[in-house]
Amino acid sequence: MHASFRQLRLFLALVETGSVSGAARRMHVTQPTASMQLKELGENIGEPLFEVISRKVHLTYAGEQLAKSARAMFDEWQSFEQEIALMKGLTKGRLKVAAVSTAKYFIPQMLGDFCKTHPDIEIAFEVLNRDGVVQRLENNQDDLYIMSMPPSHLDIDDEIFMSNPIAIIAAKNHPLSKKKNVELKDLKQEKFIMRERGSGTRMAVDAYFRKKHFSPNIRLELGTNEAVRNSVAANLGIAALSMHSLGDSLSRDIKVLNVQDFPLSSNWHIVSLQGKKLSPLAVSFKAHLLERLTTNVNNGKS
Repeated sequence: MHASFRQLRLFLALVETGSVSGAARRMHVTQPTASMQLKELGENIGEPLFEVISRKVHLTYAGEQLAKSARAMFDEWQSFEQEIALMKGLTKGRLKVAAVSTAKYFIPQMLGDFCKTHPDIEIAFEVLNRDGVVQRLENNQDDLYIMSMPPSHLDIDDEIFMSNPIAIIAAKNHPLSKKKNVELKDLKQEKFIMRERGSGTRMAVDAYFRKKHFSPNIRLELGTNEAVRNSVAANLGIAALSMHSLGDSLSRDIKVLNVQDFPLSSNWHIVSLQGKKLSPLAVSFKAHLLERLTTNVNNGKS
């Protein structure tokens, strides 16, 4: 079998974009050239790698295995390039990080701080819902993954680096906002606005409610923190959200309720597939994140 690096990069672009035209644009070639290269790759492998149904690319089993092998090869090559760059005293390379949506409120700042000491690196930062991040983890598409509820069905390396308190919030003029001690039973008649099922925040809150045998009266299920916050501010109901997602709205039009047991204790995790050889940049960025945990412990914040 013969396959060039360029063909493998084109194939991975096909996998990630979901179309031949998308792969061609990413690799800066014409669509006919991309089609020809992909056809030649399949012929060299000796098995069909994908099929197009209703304009959508579906990988065959051989294609799935090739995608895994190609990613592993490029990860190794990228690690080698970074090792050579370090030997030359350079700090170039590419860091790929995927994070759940709530992490977008603080990870960019941490990436920015990291880039101050590594000004020449390239960052690929994906923000998705939890299911999307888990899927990328399953496919080994990135160096590191940031989430609050790591998957239990995968063999992973998992380290906590920061707390993620989850609070019950209400509009600033809500009757419960002036109450000093709110019990769970006081929320029985309240309408809840929840994150979608499968989100890390929803999973943590649902687990707590099950433990307490509490069934919330759910009015809305929404896919973003912003939509939940805006609905709460509009007096459509109360909600449970990560404190990291509240921002300026906390002082402007939202208040954290003094609910017993809240904020819930939760944590942010750095995750990678078990056994994955992290690139030098990934190792360095992971250490950068873990420094926050050390700093918080030393300052008595966790």
